[in-house]
Amino acid sequence: MVVSISVDTLLRWIDGKEDEHCEFKEAKYSFNSNELTDYCIALANEGGGLLILGITNKKPRSVIGSQAFLNLDEVKFQLLQRIHIRIDATTQFLEEKRVVVFLVPPRPIGTPLQYNGRYLMRSGESLVSMTPEQLKIIFSEGQPDFSSDICQNASINDLDPTAISILREKWAIKSKNENYLKKTDAEILRDAELMDSNGGITYAAIILLGSSATLGKFLPNAEIIYEYRSDKSSIPYQYRSEYRCGILLCIDKIWNEINLRNEVHQVKHGLLSEDVKGFNEDVVREGYLNAICHREYRMGESVFIRQQPKLLEIESPGRFPPGITPDNILDRQSPRNRRVAETFQKIGHVERSGQGADTMFRIMIEEGKSRPDYSKSDEHRVLLRLCSEIKDPQFLMFLDRIGQETLKSWSVHDLILLDDIRQGKIRKADDRIRQFIERGIVEHVGGSGKSSRYILSKRFYSFIGKRGKYTREKGLDRETNKALIIEHLNNHNSGKIKEFEEVLPSLTRYTIYSMLKELRRSNKIKFVGSNRRSGHWEKV
Repeated sequence: MVVSISVDTLLRWIDGKEDEHCEFKEAKYSFNSNELTDYCIALANEGGGLLILGITNKKPRSVIGSQAFLNLDEVKFQLLQRIHIRIDATTQFLEEKRVVVFLVPPRPIGTPLQYNGRYLMRSGESLVSMTPEQLKIIFSEGQPDFSSDICQNASINDLDPTAISILREKWAIKSKNENYLKKTDAEILRDAELMDSNGGITYAAIILLGSSATLGKFLPNAEIIYEYRSDKSSIPYQYRSEYRCGILLCIDKIWNEINLRNEVHQVKHGLLSEDVKGFNEDVVREGYLNAICHREYRMGESVFIRQQPKLLEIESPGRFPPGITPDNILDRQSPRNRRVAETFQKIGHVERSGQGADTMFRIMIEEGKSRPDYSKSDEHRVLLRLCSEIKDPQFLMFLDRIGQETLKSWSVHDLILLDDIRQGKIRKADDRIRQFIERGIVEHVGGSGKSSRYILSKRFYSFIGKRGKYTREKGLDRETNKALIIEHLNNHNSGKIKEFEEVLPSLTRYTIYSMLKELRRSNKIKFVGSNRRSGHWEKV
């Protein structure tokens, strides 16, 4: 859509005052693109406004004209890539001189804008960094539900009848209430709170039920773009498909697109084998439906699904909702677009109370794959990464055996903790780890402090037929390690810490030092020299 500004409107702005919402720059021949970005960020952070080039900034203002940014489409694209909101720009001619106007919208609620780590605002005629207190206020802003707002000028005729039928049928099945099948389109929309009593259509209705033309008219960025690359190093995609229509019309189509290129792994259980798909349908559907529920629709970008043979990425615009992080995503829920999420729940597409994330993590671990990864998310996007490779199916077979023996089901938090122990990430005990130790699932190895760590028990390594690996993981006991230090001194008469690290490669330098001190206290060895770097150890 091309923005048009009348001469009278422009003259009214020129006669008005310059404040935090309006900035005039001469920019007769050019204007620095980084400076343009900074001013757009500052204006957006202050609630939106105008940047006008080709006008002097002091009253009485004069029109001098500007030759800056002759290709406005290119500069608008660059701004979108830099600050992730859509900024309109247009030109008007006064006294036959070109004037450039940038119309900057307000920042998204709860999200201060920044570029290269600088959160900017206006202070008089200067740009300054926002204070920590100002940033805290913005981050703590309430999150109004965009999806429940009424889309002005939209009517029930803008919704796809097939999508409304899908909503009606799925709601009847989920609720086990066939009366929904008898309701008219208007009744079902009102019952779902997708249309108000005056016939106003919510943005949730547009997102879920809108036709392709409707989304193009009212919410063109509410689309899902799917890309496939056969190799992770490939920059161009081999296949691309765009879905700009009510999501209820394309939920299944998106999964079918992914499943067409979905590898199948054979997992052996003794003499039997089982086919396991690289990307699990329940996990993937939950991933892209969550993106639709939680994305920021005020940002001008689309949801992307990028598939490779062993990796699937789902990228949605906007940071995590306030209070949600990759670390607490299993325990907290705060849908940015509550009306969309509630409708998905009504028809059985997503779970309540954060159980959807629970399901994703549980399935991935139970299939022996890496857990869902949100670590690459940032202030402008949430990025979910799903890996298809099966890492350790025997680990899951062991947990299944233990569960059957003890008649205990594993919580998703249990599975995550045991998976972390399997990977050697846990060094401190809590009540759950102590319970695992009591049940013979986990063992404590090493001493106290930095040398302390937890491994899966001897029972696990016997179960998978790798008892030698257990011996290596457990390591030698402390007295045996100290005997190796003495043996090294017997062989070479002296020794330095770097040599002891070669003798005991599985131990930290801190642990080795603590054993050296014990040997010195028992009068078996002594330290010779003025400091650790130049000195060495000898037998007494």
